[in-house]
Amino acid sequence: MPKARVYELAKRLNISARELLDELEELGVTVKNHMSVLDDETVNIIVGLYEEEKKETVRKNEKAKSKVQEKEVKKLEKKLVSKEETPQEKKAPIQQEARTIKLKSNEFKLDILAKKMNIPISKIIKDQFMKGIILRPGQILSMEDTRNIASQYGWEIELIQEDEINPFERLVESYQNAYREGTRLVQRPPVVTVMGHVDHGKTTLLDRIRKAKVAEGEIGGITQSIGAYQVEIRGKKITFIDTPGHEAFTEMRARGAQATDIVVLVVAADDGVMPQTIEAYNHAKTANVPIIVAINKIDKPNANIDLTKQQLASKLGLVPEDWGGDTVTVPVSAKTGKGVEDVLEMILLVSEVADIKCIPQGHARGIIIDSKLDKAMGPLATLVVKDGVLKVGDYVVAGSSAGRVKALINENGKRIKEAHPSDPVQIIGFDEVPDVHSIVYVVDDLDTSRALSQYSKGQLQKEKSVTNRRHVRLEEFLSMTGESNEKKDLKLILKADSFGAVEALKQAMSKLENTDVRIEVVHSGIGSINSSDVMLASASDAVIMGFKVKPDAQARHQADVEGVQIKVYDIIFNLIDDLKKALEGLLEPEEVEEVTGRGHVKKIFKISKVGTIAGVQLIEGHVLKKGKMRVYRNNEEIADVDIEFLKHYKDDASRVDAPKECGIKAVGFDEFEEGDQLEFHTKKSVRRTIDFNE
Repeated sequence: MPKARVYELAKRLNISARELLDELEELGVTVKNHMSVLDDETVNIIVGLYEEEKKETVRKNEKAKSKVQEKEVKKLEKKLVSKEETPQEKKAPIQQEARTIKLKSNEFKLDILAKKMNIPISKIIKDQFMKGIILRPGQILSMEDTRNIASQYGWEIELIQEDEINPFERLVESYQNAYREGTRLVQRPPVVTVMGHVDHGKTTLLDRIRKAKVAEGEIGGITQSIGAYQVEIRGKKITFIDTPGHEAFTEMRARGAQATDIVVLVVAADDGVMPQTIEAYNHAKTANVPIIVAINKIDKPNANIDLTKQQLASKLGLVPEDWGGDTVTVPVSAKTGKGVEDVLEMILLVSEVADIKCIPQGHARGIIIDSKLDKAMGPLATLVVKDGVLKVGDYVVAGSSAGRVKALINENGKRIKEAHPSDPVQIIGFDEVPDVHSIVYVVDDLDTSRALSQYSKGQLQKEKSVTNRRHVRLEEFLSMTGESNEKKDLKLILKADSFGAVEALKQAMSKLENTDVRIEVVHSGIGSINSSDVMLASASDAVIMGFKVKPDAQARHQADVEGVQIKVYDIIFNLIDDLKKALEGLLEPEEVEEVTGRGHVKKIFKISKVGTIAGVQLIEGHVLKKGKMRVYRNNEEIADVDIEFLKHYKDDASRVDAPKECGIKAVGFDEFEEGDQLEFHTKKSVRRTIDFNE
């Protein structure tokens, strides 16, 4: 039998590539991934042993069952023994209790957790940030997040039972139990996120796949909202999430990575790996999802596929398969369509190996990837269904938002009756705009939906009360991290057309902060700029910035009366650039040293009642009377002194330029020797700038 790749042999044996990889591992055959090539001998051996191996697997399963039964018997025996233990015997585990934190249901807050563990909150925030998790002082945590954070520092969480129990925990637990049992699980279509640097062809690639033009209407040619689309190839579906290309939409991209199963990283063959390519890769890596690299624009005359692969390997550690690595790379031209089918084929193959599962029936749940307030339809949320079947008429809840599904709209703008796992769909029917990245749950009735939303609102109110007191604690946190209390604030009121845009802008602003200046978002929201925003800006001395929204007539008039500045933008680049300039304008000028020239001592003159005068030969630059000089002898600095007076021959001089000679008297230094090397320097005031790439 001829040699074949793993996935090809899997097809011959009528099994999945994942199953074959497992079989190969048990047989001791080392392969990197599903794309690895098996030689003739190995293929023949595997085919010959497959049936026997299947029988052996059955026998192993039977043995495993018997072992499980034995373990259960031992557990029962231990329980019976524990009941007969004396009080003295029960004292053994008391020491472990010292590493257990007991929390009430309303105490799942970062501040409380940090205090109970006796760990600085700044350390926890920094540690979690390195893992890609953004926290803030006073943040309310889920039970799962609390336990995960605590376990990282050697603590366990014990919930103190109260009358008030988080009802969402019961919903989450029901899905977790279903996944643990595994009996109801089936394969679902993969959800794919397309990432990459701006203008590398992400949206063009999707346009080619789904045969729909969306990029042409975008201002500046940049996709500035998340869209989800589904395609079908050979009877199998693939869902795509299109994330924005600009770095300011980092948070959107992060949400896409968390909601996805596979990432397609688009890299232009004529441009190579760029900063946003690295950023996108880091998000995919943090999400721990498979990465397929689409090397785009191979139709360009200056395209260099090999150089692009070299950069992928050196800058990202993504070694292509044909170079001996395990990264799937596909040369493609989104413009001509060349290689697009290969990308889809690889997505299906990687999906098969990843073994993506879901609960096919029952109450649905999904992840909101964008939300906004539509003038015609009201609150509108875009989500990807993860489990179950979402139907028109279902009662839903997403955080503090509740309602009944009035309509479901697919990516083509058509109304549908139901949506299945991995289907992208828009929901009409929420009573308010749900938060982006919140989980949508289907519940039994409207009362349950409203009760859950009211619970969330109560929790948000508690968090808000914490937020109102956060200013003092934030200053304490900043002092703990060594930042100056003299940090200057740029206060902003931020309005945008969607929650996704607001989150993305906040994420971008957090990257612009410096040890001396900081952006403080006094208020943020969605919708047009109104009079309430203006009055708040007036009271807090803030600037109003709007992204893709305008102030209404009353707000404009109020702004003129109050003297409040309103700035609106349609392109994210302009907004970020203005913020950078504003932050740099808050910085105090910086005194910096400037080396003006060099020379050496040619001769020494000792004058009574004056002191020692150094006769200096200037080699380069110039020397200033109001400057300073460093004296070097045998390549070692022996003095750094002010210049008392400067003469050119017998005349006083304010400046002498090379290659002239001059006489110099230093303040408090007379130990010149012939041959001493001199370096002249001065201080000047310069406008400070911020390196926003740090």
